[in-house]
Amino acid sequence: MYENLLPRFLRYVKTETRSNPKSTTTPSTQTQVAFAQTLKKELEDLGMSDVVYNESNGFVIATLPSNTDKDVRSMGFIAHMDTADFNAVNVNPQIIENYDGESTIKLDKDGKFTLNTTDFPNLKNYQNQTLITTDGTTLLGADDKSGIAEIMTAMEILIKNPTIKHGTIRVAFGPDEEIGVGADKFDVDQFNVDFAYTMDGGPVGELQYETFNAAQADVTIQGKNVHPGTAKNTMINALQVAIDFHNHLPQEEVPEKTDGYQGFFHLAQLAGAPEEAQMTYIIRDHNREKFEERKELITAIQTKLNQKFGQERVQINLYDQYYNMGEIIEKDMSIIELAKQAMIELDIEPLIEPVRGGTDGSKISYLGIPTPNIFAGGENMHGRFEFVSLQSMEKATDVIVKIAELNAK
Repeated sequence: MYENLLPRFLRYVKTETRSNPKSTTTPSTQTQVAFAQTLKKELEDLGMSDVVYNESNGFVIATLPSNTDKDVRSMGFIAHMDTADFNAVNVNPQIIENYDGESTIKLDKDGKFTLNTTDFPNLKNYQNQTLITTDGTTLLGADDKSGIAEIMTAMEILIKNPTIKHGTIRVAFGPDEEIGVGADKFDVDQFNVDFAYTMDGGPVGELQYETFNAAQADVTIQGKNVHPGTAKNTMINALQVAIDFHNHLPQEEVPEKTDGYQGFFHLAQLAGAPEEAQMTYIIRDHNREKFEERKELITAIQTKLNQKFGQERVQINLYDQYYNMGEIIEKDMSIIELAKQAMIELDIEPLIEPVRGGTDGSKISYLGIPTPNIFAGGENMHGRFEFVSLQSMEKATDVIVKIAELNAK
C-alpha cells in the first residue's frame, strides 16, 4: 500500500525548490515552476481529474471525484513545494533502517555533524523505525515534501481502493510558503471546498488550529556621522540608536525565552553604520489584543526616540503578515473533531497545540476555507539535522485516508 511512498519522497527531496524572498515573481523561483509541472503530470498519471497548474499563483490543483451517493462536505489537502533558507542543492538522503533509538548517526563521512540523543532527545521516539536523514551538507526538505508525498500516496490508495467511500477531495501543492507569501494569491473559488487541511506539521499526532498573529516592522534609523574626534554633541550614531530602540523592548519577550501561548519580539536582522542602520523585527502573539499592543509599543518607541532628537530619525514600515486561524476555525470545530477521530481510530494520540508560527492555512482560513494543520512527520526542520521517519509518513498517509472515509460517513 505504501510501496511508492518512500521512492516518491526521495525523488521529491532530490529536486531543488528553494524559494527566494527577494524575487518579485510567483512562484519566486523557476525550480518551483518545474517541480509543479512534474507534480501535475504525476497527478494526471494517478488518474486525478481536473488537474491544472494555475500560472497566476503557482498552485497545482487536482480533484478526486466523490464515489458516494451521500451528500457530504467537500474537502482539501494542501502542502507546499518550496524549502527553507538553507542549502538545498544536491540533497543526498541517507536511510537508516531499524534505528535502535540510542546510537549516534553520522551525517557526513568525517562525523563533524551527527544526530545524537544528547542534542536531539527526540531520536529516542524512533526506535525500530526507518529514518531518512541528510548527509550533513543540506537540509532534507521533509518540510514540506513529506506532506506532498503523503497526499499523493493517499490519493493513490483511494483511487486503487474504490471500496473506501469518500466525498469530493481536492489537493493543492503551492509555492513560497517558507517566505510567507505562498497563500497570498490562493484561489479559493477555484479550489472550491468546504474545508481543508495543510499537511505541514511535525511529529506524529500534531493537530493544530491556532497560529500566531504576525506582523513585521522594518526600522530605518538615520544617523549623523562626523569624525569621532570632534563628535561631542554632534554625532548621532545610528547603530547606538538601534541599540537604544531594542533596549526599550521587553527583554524577556524574545523567542529564546518564550513558549506555548507566549508572544515575542524577534530582532531578525540588524545592519548598518553610524550614518544609517536598518533593523527588521517580526512580532508574534496568539492573542489579537496583545498582538495589537505589541505593534503599538513599536510605534511608541519610535515616537519617543524621534521626540528625543526633535526630528524624524526613526522610520518604521509596520505591516501585518497573517492572523491566528483559530479565530475562524473555532466557529466550527467539527473539522478538528473529524481529524481527532481519524487519529484515534488509527491509535494515534492527537496532540493539539498552538503553532508557534504560521501555515498557509492561516491565510487560507481568512480567505474563506477553514484550514487547520496536521502532522507530516518531519523533525529538526530547516537545517542539516532534519530527518523524518518512514513510519511517520505512513501514519500521516493513513490519517488522510481515514479523514476522507469518516467524512463520507
